[in-house]
Amino acid sequence: MATEVTALTEPWRDSTAPTADRVKDLISRMSVREKVAQLYGVWVGADATSGQVAPFQHSSELPPADWSDVLRDGIGQLTRPFGTAPVDPVAGARAVANTQRELAEAGQGIPALVHEECLTGLGAWQATIYPSPLCWGASFDPELVRSVGERIGASLRRLGVHQGLAPVLDVARDLRWGRVEETIAEDPYLVGTLGAAYVRGLESTGVVATLKHFAGYSASRAGRNLAPVSIGPRELADVILPPFEMALHAGARSVMNSYSDNDGVPVAGDPALLTDLLRGTYGFTGTVVSDYFSVAFLLNLHRTAGTKAQAAVQALAAGIDVELPTVDCFGTPLIEALESGEADIALVDLALERVLTQKCDLGLLDADWSPEAPILSEVDQRLDDDESRALAGRLARRAIVLLRNEGGALPLAAGSRLAVVGPRAHVADAVFGCYSFPRHIGVHHPDLALGVESRTVLEALQADPAGYRISYAQGCPVPDTESSVRLRAERAAAEGGAAPDAVDDEALRELGDRQIAEAVAAAREAELCVAVLGDVSGLFGNGTSGEGCDTSDLRLPGRQGELLEALLDTGTPVVLVLLVGRPYELSRYADRLAAVVCGFLPGEEGANALADVLSGRVDPSGRLPIGFPAEGANQPSTYLASTLAQRSDVSTVDPTPLYPFGHGLSYNPAVWTDPVLPAGEAWPTDGTLQLAVTLRNDGASATSEVVQVYLHDPQAEVARPVQQLIAAPRIDLQPGTTRTVVIDLPADATSYTGRAGRRIVEPGEVELWVGASSTDIRARLTAHLTGARREVGFDRAFQPTVSIVEG
Repeated sequence: MATEVTALTEPWRDSTAPTADRVKDLISRMSVREKVAQLYGVWVGADATSGQVAPFQHSSELPPADWSDVLRDGIGQLTRPFGTAPVDPVAGARAVANTQRELAEAGQGIPALVHEECLTGLGAWQATIYPSPLCWGASFDPELVRSVGERIGASLRRLGVHQGLAPVLDVARDLRWGRVEETIAEDPYLVGTLGAAYVRGLESTGVVATLKHFAGYSASRAGRNLAPVSIGPRELADVILPPFEMALHAGARSVMNSYSDNDGVPVAGDPALLTDLLRGTYGFTGTVVSDYFSVAFLLNLHRTAGTKAQAAVQALAAGIDVELPTVDCFGTPLIEALESGEADIALVDLALERVLTQKCDLGLLDADWSPEAPILSEVDQRLDDDESRALAGRLARRAIVLLRNEGGALPLAAGSRLAVVGPRAHVADAVFGCYSFPRHIGVHHPDLALGVESRTVLEALQADPAGYRISYAQGCPVPDTESSVRLRAERAAAEGGAAPDAVDDEALRELGDRQIAEAVAAAREAELCVAVLGDVSGLFGNGTSGEGCDTSDLRLPGRQGELLEALLDTGTPVVLVLLVGRPYELSRYADRLAAVVCGFLPGEEGANALADVLSGRVDPSGRLPIGFPAEGANQPSTYLASTLAQRSDVSTVDPTPLYPFGHGLSYNPAVWTDPVLPAGEAWPTDGTLQLAVTLRNDGASATSEVVQVYLHDPQAEVARPVQQLIAAPRIDLQPGTTRTVVIDLPADATSYTGRAGRRIVEPGEVELWVGASSTDIRARLTAHLTGARREVGFDRAFQPTVSIVEG
């Protein structure tokens, strides 16, 4: 390590000096190899035993490196030291600290920046598993999501992690896409509002938030992962980009590129997006990190580069600063290109300046920087502490959506005789998303303990103080591979030998028939059947939902639809509980179900939250962030659509949803009074308009409502969505209380991209549709925008100001 005297004589270590001066001084002292080394990550432990956690991971080169050479040149980032394999948190923090200490003692002495996944919590063994992003959307509660981001950031900091790869700001466009579970909603305003809240929480702890995936990824053709994108510039500007703009305003310091090509141009090599728009128009000064292997994909997938060196130059010129997850194109190929003159050192220096500026801001270049992480004290080494679990539970309870409740089937009566059936009823990780550690990494370590406490839905109902009398049957597995495992085990037990490698389709069918019959028998003996169905979340075919788990069919996976039909035929009332990563087509069952409750992979406290809602201890208050399709719907369709995309007589495909965006029922719904606008007040095109809605709770228990305000523009330069969310404050009401929510709507909320490709606010008549969902509209109010036509940009007002008046 540099001596104290040396440290004090090196300006770049002086924390009192201007950052720009410190970075300039450090760059002047660095060799070409040392410069390049700051522009890539190193992924230790990513081998075949870790499983596939990134696209084409095991077909991509993970070049072995002599560790002494790595230390000598330095490392830009350490990739997922806690999220690649099961690591004891304290031992892992010590290992990271030791590596950082070695880096500080070698070469220029620059520590590495450490990054981890953190979409549903820190992606490490034994860390709290929070609800999935679709649950954030269902909560409509940005302050609660901000608290989750803050809590996750605190966990990252305790382990010596500096950067979190979240949030995902892709707007859901096609339900067939496996990564729908990672999105927040199908609406850009809701995605941006909650994504920005998460960013504020994470960044408040000093951890760098990384926005994913910039931009266009979720609009892939046919809902396929890592597929071409063919959207037009207006859809990109008005649907895809606003969440990123909102999150950048919230202070995000890093952006990750999309894997896709947009109209033939791969984002990893697109300076129009990563430099002209992101840095020029938006003024972003942070770092752009590559999605895993996406620099090499310019060579081996997109074919826009002929060599790794060309891929590196394309990515650098486009605006990517750091190659993740590990050294490849930005390593030896880039160095050789610099030596031969094929690459310009100015590209390296530009990216290096941004990387070192961020390290300087994080304190990594300070003379008194220490590699020790707070967790090393071992005073409290639990990553899944009581406060974190409680927060995960609050979000889960806020996000459970009651979709149907015919004849008051719910809440469940105390002491009821229940049949709890279904493949998701008694599986502890059925409530986890694909970026949770158990589903991301743990599945490749079958003997590994779950790492956190997580009840199954069956266990939660069995332990419920309501004293239900419960019978259980699995009913059917999901996916079918679970049947194969069970059948092989049965044959091995019967024959007293080893399990066969495979079983035939007929045997699997017979086993499934027996399982469904067992569930039907249990349902016939019960007063009510609780059917817990849904997804197995996983990666790249290791599930029915998640990254690389796309579908061409929106029916319930496997034989679950057949199971549900058989249960309904018993005549016993059926309450369907969904644990899903995407909405499914339920039209053929909907009218016969007593109730439908949806949890979008609600995390480790999800089963307890569901039990609380089913029992009535908690009033369901979640609202759908994404609609459920109607019968036969397998095409991409969201509520955010123009007139031509609505139901019509000239098409046999009806896109009308079964359960629409914003829908959600309550046991004790609030009473609405008529929303009002100030009489005669104009809405200046450069000002605000005030809307007031009064709600009352006449019931005996607390309730909550989301006041949803949609813009309807009767006439515009271009075809616009029939309605678009522009405000959605959540209002909580105790029994016997009245509250008025006052919403100051900025005229900028009416802006859209006009024919000239510029975002405009134009005078004229618009309507405000105010209601409890996108179809449950309680009032249609006319407003008049007055004043000059305006062009607005990145500095526009994105959100309304909301205040609450009591009484």
